[in-house]
Amino acid sequence: MPASEPDRVPGHRAARFPVVDPATGKTFDEAPDQQPDELDSVVDRARRAWHGWRADPAARTTALRVAADAVEAAGEELARLLTREQGKPLTESYAEIARTAARLRHFADLAPRTRRITDGRPVDSEIRWRSLGPVAAIVPWNFPLQLAAAKFAPALAAGNTVILKPSPFTPLATRLLGSVLATVLPEDVLTVVTGREPLGARLASHPGIRHVTFTGSVPTGRTVAEAAASSLARVTLELGGNDAAVLLDDVEVDRIADRLFWAAFRNCGQVCMAVKRVYAPARLHAQVVEALAERARTVVVGPGLDPDTRLGPVNNAPQLARVEQITRRALADGARAAAGGHRPAGRGNFFAPTILTDVPPDSPVVTEEQFGPVLPVLPYRSLDEAVDAANGTGFGLGGSVWGTDLDRAEAVADRLECGTAWINHHAELSLAQPFAGVKDSGVGVAGGAWGLYGNLRPFVVHRPQEV
Repeated sequence: MPASEPDRVPGHRAARFPVVDPATGKTFDEAPDQQPDELDSVVDRARRAWHGWRADPAARTTALRVAADAVEAAGEELARLLTREQGKPLTESYAEIARTAARLRHFADLAPRTRRITDGRPVDSEIRWRSLGPVAAIVPWNFPLQLAAAKFAPALAAGNTVILKPSPFTPLATRLLGSVLATVLPEDVLTVVTGREPLGARLASHPGIRHVTFTGSVPTGRTVAEAAASSLARVTLELGGNDAAVLLDDVEVDRIADRLFWAAFRNCGQVCMAVKRVYAPARLHAQVVEALAERARTVVVGPGLDPDTRLGPVNNAPQLARVEQITRRALADGARAAAGGHRPAGRGNFFAPTILTDVPPDSPVVTEEQFGPVLPVLPYRSLDEAVDAANGTGFGLGGSVWGTDLDRAEAVADRLECGTAWINHHAELSLAQPFAGVKDSGVGVAGGAWGLYGNLRPFVVHRPQEV
C-alpha cells in the first residue's frame, strides 16, 4: 500500500499515533506518523509517475472507472472503519462510499475541450490543456473519503498525480481507500500519507507540488496559502461556512421542519455547508423553535454502529470542547436552550442536539462557525433585516430561502452573498455543478467541469495557415 514512506522499508516500523473512536473516547488503533523530511521521496515518485499517467487519457478513463468499481466492492469494510473513526451513522458512511465511487465515475467521463480561435489573422490558434504535475490534497475529518475523492478524482482525470493527506483524526479509512485504489491504479499515481503537523504544512510548501487543494478552517487555509506561495503553487481552498436559512412569512413550518432540521444536523452538524443559523419571521419564531426543538429532543443519538442511531458523536475532543464553549457562552449571554445545551452523561464525544432561542445576534454561536449539533434560531421583523443579518458575517459558502412563493424566494436567494443558494432545501449538490464560496469561505472552484479545469493549464499552439 502506497500509504507512507516508512512502510516501504523492510523491517522498518514507522512512528505511529493513536486514533480515537469518538463514540467511546478511547484509542482503538494507530496510524503511521510520517515525518516531513520523508516527503521528498514521495513527491519525487509522484513526479516520475506523472509522466506516464498524463500521456494516455483513454487509459486514465478506464482506470478511474475500474477504481470506482473497486471502491464499491470494498464498501462494507470502508464504511465500518469510517464510522469507527469518524463517528457518523453507518448508513451515512455507506452514502459517503457511494459518493466517492460516483465522483470517480463522473470525472472519468470528463475531458477538456480543445478550442480554436479565429480572429482574422492568417494564423490558427488552438488552445489545448495540460496537467500540472503532483497535486497535494489535504482533507478534513468530517467527510474524509468523499472530500478526498472531490479532490483526487478531478486531479487524476486531468492527468495529475496526487499525494493525499487525511486529518490525523480520521486517517484509517483513507489509508484503506488508498490500499484499495493501489490495486487498480499505476504505482505512485495516488499516494496516501498520514501524520501530525507539521506534515501538512511541509506538503503544502513542498517545491515539487504544483497545486494544493485544501478543505478546513479559515486560519489553517491562510497558512496553507502562505505555504503554497513559496513555490507559487496553485491553491484551491474551501474554508467552511456559516450558512443562513431565511424563512419567509409564507413558509409552512410543519412541511419544512424535517428538511430544515436535517439540513442543520446531518453528520452531527459537522458539514461545511450545513444550516448554522435560522432567521424566522417574528410571528412564526416560536413555532419554528418548537418544531426544531421537538425533533432535537426525540432524535436517537448514539454510536454510529448502532443501527438505531440517527446522530453520532462529535468527531474529536477539541471540536467537542469548542461546541461546548460556544454554547455556554451563548447561554451566559442570555440565550435559552429550547432543547439540549449540554453534554450527556457517559463516555464519548457526545453533545445533546441543541436549539437555541433568545440568542444575542453578536454571540459567537451566530457570527462564527460552530460546526456541531447546535443551531440558533433568530427572529426578524423585516425581510431586509433578515437578508442583512444573513450576509453579515465573513463567510459566504451557502445559504437558503424557504417559502411557498418560489419566485419571491428566488428573488431573496439572489440577494444572498454566497456561492450556492438553495430554495426549500439546503446542502444538496450535483456532481456536475461548481462549488465555491465567497469572502472567507474559499478560493477557487471545485465540482464538475470547473473542478477538472482547475487541475489543468492552457497550452496555446499558433500555426500559420500558409508556409
